[in-house]
Formats: sequence, structure tokens, C-alpha cells
Amino acid sequence: MCGFVGAIHQNGTQVDLSDIKMMNQVISHRGPDDEGYFDNDDITVGFRRLSIIDLAHGAQPLSYADQRYWIVFNGEVYNYVELRDELKKEGYRFKTDSDTEVILAMYQKYGQGTAQYLRGMFAFVIWDTETHQIYGARDHFGIKPLHYAEKDGNVYFASEKKAIVKLLDDRRVDDQTLQQYLTYQYAPDPDTFTPSIKKIPAGHYFIKEPGQACQVKRYYQPIFAPQTHVDENKLIDKVTNVLRDSVAKHMRADVTVGSFLSGGVDSSIIVALARELSPNIKTFSVGFEREGYSEIDVAKETAERLDVENISKVITAQEFIDEFPNFVYAMDDPLADPAAVPQFFLAKLARKYCKVALTGEGADELFGGYTIYNEPNSLKMFEKFPHSLNQMLNHLAKALPEGVKGKSFLERGTTPLEQRFVGNAKIFLEPEKKRLLTHYHPELPYTLITKALYEADKNLDPITRMEDIDMNTWLIGDLLLNADRTTMAASLELRTPFIDKEVFKVASEIPADLKIAHHTTKYILRKAAESFTPDNVLYRKKLGFPVPIRFWLMDELADWAEKIIDESQVDEYLHKDYVRQLLHDHQAGKRDNSRKIWTVLTFMKWHQIYIEQKYPEIFSSQNKVLTY
Repeated sequence: MCGFVGAIHQNGTQVDLSDIKMMNQVISHRGPDDEGYFDNDDITVGFRRLSIIDLAHGAQPLSYADQRYWIVFNGEVYNYVELRDELKKEGYRFKTDSDTEVILAMYQKYGQGTAQYLRGMFAFVIWDTETHQIYGARDHFGIKPLHYAEKDGNVYFASEKKAIVKLLDDRRVDDQTLQQYLTYQYAPDPDTFTPSIKKIPAGHYFIKEPGQACQVKRYYQPIFAPQTHVDENKLIDKVTNVLRDSVAKHMRADVTVGSFLSGGVDSSIIVALARELSPNIKTFSVGFEREGYSEIDVAKETAERLDVENISKVITAQEFIDEFPNFVYAMDDPLADPAAVPQFFLAKLARKYCKVALTGEGADELFGGYTIYNEPNSLKMFEKFPHSLNQMLNHLAKALPEGVKGKSFLERGTTPLEQRFVGNAKIFLEPEKKRLLTHYHPELPYTLITKALYEADKNLDPITRMEDIDMNTWLIGDLLLNADRTTMAASLELRTPFIDKEVFKVASEIPADLKIAHHTTKYILRKAAESFTPDNVLYRKKLGFPVPIRFWLMDELADWAEKIIDESQVDEYLHKDYVRQLLHDHQAGKRDNSRKIWTVLTFMKWHQIYIEQKYPEIFSSQNKVLTY
């Protein structure tokens, strides 16, 4: 796990190495163990290393084939041992035991097709000193980040956006991205809050030839293909086998591997399987003081049943707000998922004991874990009604006052799936954004983000379509962004065994009625886990990562929230009077506006840090290499 920065200057002005070193310092937290640089007529790069595999010889930038090919690489390739064995049989030779060198050998063999053969999480850039072609790729599911910007003929790239922002000094705000953020609570790919900087989307690669523009192309699209007439027992065996294989490969490391452990089934499955290979594995949990907002007790019970050590921390409201600016800085762009902040604490806790940690992220999207996936079944009655009746009921529902019993059910039942579901988070609706934004773009409704996805999966059942939307939006834009930034801020490598292309192959075949079944979610996954996972978590109600912001905004965080609203200089973008009304209505108990308020507060805090630059101490402290 590492980070890199660089500039392609084939068509522009040679970039000074000192600029690359400055960019590299910005991401020093991603790799406190080592740094390296490379500079020629085509490209200048910097690299930060967190040593995980081949500690002695895995330094980067790394070359291959008598220094013809060079690479900077962030991530892990979990099938590198198998790929290297195959390549050796064909005559390829290796000087290191690193997965990085295997990528270069694969590139010599497969060229632009390299990424599709890799199993893992990765972002890398390769340059050929003979053809002067530059090739980069981001992994299949978007676990690892890759940002880029084009200016004056040069292409700048980096693992984190803040490094490019530092070089270009671009402090503009993309108000179109802000508009979508207010619904999704993150900046949907490929856009960022900085209009000049984009993200290479998941499952894409780019090519840069001398004298030509940078071309971004797709190499992988996860496609759900649920099968009919499946044998449930055989399917359970396939899930068990592929998960056991994935966890085994995700544990390949030359350093200590630990695991996050919540009170839920997903992380418990990972720990149970990891323990088979590493009986002394340490696990880590966090929670809050308020009753009902901590899963530490369940996590400790699970750890005891699995006979593994559990280390936990209780987060106070004051600690939460004290660390919040550091969290926002780490994210690059606003991420308004309250559940993301506890992972910032969790990563710091785990890093005291290990360099690599496993997590259960991705199981819900692959195996049907969110309770909202029950919705198509609960709304089936509306499918029998004529279109005209549904329209009438929809108008009636909208006319009902807020809080009236049945209003939400009628609205959802008479609204097409494509309009009512755009991922696990839907914060502000369009009428609300019109009131909140000073510049609202009517041509950019939130459905624009998911339109192409819904067109592509129109032949699938509603539950699978919802999974597809979440996998291509929420998972990448929220969960994986959080997973990368919070852990990398602590110089910790986080691995996600569920988000694996071999696991997805199996999960993609599971029919909806074996995901949402028998009054539970993730039915097949739970059945597969029965033989090795403690029963105290197998069928518990999903809590996610509960954060008591609903109560905090009425009490502990009330003054803090008011101060951010008053002091932030966002009047160019938001109507503050509307924000204050949301907060006051929430505090008066009129309605729960906590998620809306948190989404706005997160943007305001981000604006203070990156645009107003009110926290210079964050930039100076975060640019120092962490020591433990």
C-alpha cells in the first residue's frame, strides 16, 4: 500500500522535480517507510512506500526488462504468486519477490490488456521508455484512487487529489458537483469538487501517446447475472469456497495482519476465516458512549467465541468534533456519511498494532445486505394497479402533511424505481436543493447519475438493479473512498476480501429470492457462514456504523454546528437561512433533519479547510510522516 504523484510532460513544459517532491510530501502519510523519484523527457514521478510485501526489494519506481518499463503502483495484486509462476514458465525473469514487478512483466506480455488479469486493489502508471507510451489503470471495483488533471499540455496525476490541488493551487468549487453531492453525500465519479481535477473511474485505464490527448477507456464492468433453478446447497458451497480462497489471498503479507470487527455478520465472517490461517489475529472495534450506538459488546462476544483478541475504543462527542477537521482534510472532497468518521478512529487504533487490516466492506452490495432491498417485495401490490391510479395516489401522497402515517409508503409505491432509488443515500430532493442552492441547475437532476446504469440493467429484477446501482455509485463514492482515505491517513493498509472479482463472479449468479429470503437479508451468505461464524451475529439486525448525530445536534454539537454555519464563507453557494431553519426545526423536534444538516456542515467544514484555508495547522501536521 503506497501512494504516488507525477506529471506527463510530453506535450508541455518540463515539470520541475522540486514540484513533484512537494506533491509527494503532501501524501507522505500513504507511505512513511520510503520515497523514490524518476525523471525523464516523458514523465516525472514521485512515490511513497508503505512496505508490505518484499520489504527489502520492493522499492519504487521499479523497472523491468533492462529498464525499458517503469512503474509506480499503489495497492496489492493478490494473485501475483500464481501469475509469476505462469510467467516464469514462459521465460520471464524476476529480480524481486514483489507483486509490482509481476505487473510490469504482465504489461510486457499483454500491454493495454494487463489490468483485466490482475486480482486485487490497484492504481498504477507504467511508461515505456522505447515507445514513450504511458499506461495507467484503476482496479475493477475502484478500491484504490487515481486522480488526474490536464493543464498547458501536461497531465498531472496522484493517489490523492490534494497533491494536485497543492501544485495547481486551484481553489474553485464545482457547483454542479455540489448539487449532486447534496443528494448523494459524496462527489460521484468521475467528478470532484475541483473542476480541473477528475478521477479515473473504476474498471478503467488510460493511455497517453506523444502528441495525443489522454484517452480513458473501460476494461471491466461488473454485471449481475442471477441464475434460475440453482441448487441452494451447491451455491452455499461455492460461496464458502470462494470466500475462504479470497481471505487467504488477502492475507498475503510480510507484516502483521489484523482485522476490523463490528457487531455485524460481514466482519465476523472475515475474522472467522482469517483466524483459520492466523489464530493470533488481533481485531479492532469502536463505538460511542450513548446506549444503542455501540456494537463493542457484541464484537467482544464474537471475538471471545472465535478465541481472538479484541481491542476497542469508545469515542466521545468531543473527540468526534476535535478530529472532524482532520477527517475532512483526509477525504479530499466532502464525504457526509457520519459512519465514515468512526473508521478514522478505528484506523488509528489498529495502526498501533498492525500494518494491514481486513474489513467486511462490500458484502451488502454483492450479497443483498441492505434492508431497503426488501422494498420491491413490500411494494408489489402497486404493480397490480393501473398507471392512472398510481399517478393519482402519488399526487395524494405528496399533498399529505409530513409525518402522516402511510405518506412515505404511498409515495414510494407509486414512484418508479429509477426515481426513488439512486443508492443507499438520498439526502436532499430536487425541490429542497432549489431552496438551498444559490445556483441550481435544473438540467442536472440526481437521476442523471444513475440513468445509464438503469438503462443497462433494465432486464434484471428490481432487487438486483438496486444492488447494481449501489455497487457502481455508493460503494465507490462513499464506502471505498472512506476505506482508503481513513486508513491511509493512519498509514494502514485496508483489504476488502468481499470486493474481489472471483467473489463477485459467484455472488453475481445468486437470484434475488436467495438474497432476500426467509425474513432476512444476505440469506445465502448467512447460510454459507453458519458452519464457521458465531451464531450471535449471524441473524442480528443490521445497524451499520451507528453515529448519534441525531441527538448530538440537539445537545453536544448544537453550538458547534451553529458556529460552523455562522463562520463558513459559503454564501456564494448556499442560502444559510434555510440551513439554520433545518437546524432549528431539528432541535425543536419538528423533524429529523440530522442527515441533511450533517451533509451541509461537512461541505462547510471542507470549504473552510480547502478554500478558505482556515486550518493551516492541518496542512503542516498532515504532511509530516507519521511515526509509531
